[in-house]
Amino acid sequence: MRIGGDLIGRRVALRFRIGERDGRPLYRDAVGELSADGDELVVSTRKGPVRAARTAVVAVRAVPPAVPRRAPLAAVTRLEELCADAWPAVVDRPLGGWRLRAAGGYTGRANSALAVGDPGMPVAAALDVLRGFAVEHAIPARVQAPIGSPWDAAVAREGWVLDSGHEAGAEVSVMVADLAALPRRPGPVVEVPERPSAQWWGLGGDGEPSPAKRHVLDPGGSPRTAFLLARGADGEPVGRLRATAVADHLHLSVLDVLPTERRKGLATTLVGVAADWGGAAAARWAVLQVALHNTGARALYGRLGFVEHHRYRYLVPPS
Repeated sequence: MRIGGDLIGRRVALRFRIGERDGRPLYRDAVGELSADGDELVVSTRKGPVRAARTAVVAVRAVPPAVPRRAPLAAVTRLEELCADAWPAVVDRPLGGWRLRAAGGYTGRANSALAVGDPGMPVAAALDVLRGFAVEHAIPARVQAPIGSPWDAAVAREGWVLDSGHEAGAEVSVMVADLAALPRRPGPVVEVPERPSAQWWGLGGDGEPSPAKRHVLDPGGSPRTAFLLARGADGEPVGRLRATAVADHLHLSVLDVLPTERRKGLATTLVGVAADWGGAAAARWAVLQVALHNTGARALYGRLGFVEHHRYRYLVPPS
């Protein structure tokens, strides 16, 4: 069956043949966002990706968007705390259930107040404390809060607005996957050292990291972190990934593949090797954070089996 390009990227109901029994065909149905992967179609369902050969598809149609399901607040809080532990700021000061973080301006995650609890004082007073903290560390005053949470609403009521000027995106999707279910794909040699080499740093194209960036990305063994480096046939680096084990989760970040090596499955290979490393470190789940506007990366992670757990956003004082 020919699949129109207008359906790629949309939510669809897809039926495909999976075999036969007693001479009668057997079918399977899948509902979710549709993407293409060579001779296969991939439907990103709530339980993970479903793959079907194009030749096996017998029917497909667009369906309305799903009603979003909200993760329990306790689960959101725990996951945000784990992600913050995997991305350690230079300064991480508690304010009740908030974490005031600063890291020389390197990323919003490490230079904002993570609001996932009661700050122990009225929110207006807590925001005043945050302003003083921001001045002290020469960073913008910024709150990171899960969208739709009580803390997000409380900060917004004080007049704080979406940080639309944030270079990495003011709204972020937090995606999770079953570590054991992530695909393993053979590929080039991948080294898995637990300290970053000069070549690992250099693959990002930004030269020697600042002390703050080095502190955030290379915590020196706590939490335990692997710096995956893939090498091409000539031995030169072609891709990298950072993987951090925090409790029962593996936090993935800094996925870079050279432009000449993209669309060859290298990202899948790196994630699969990281999953094996994380499993050996007692992790059961994978988690990553990706800006909403980065649709290409979100589609890639969806094909690998990641689903959205929740979203967060950055709020700043009104100008």
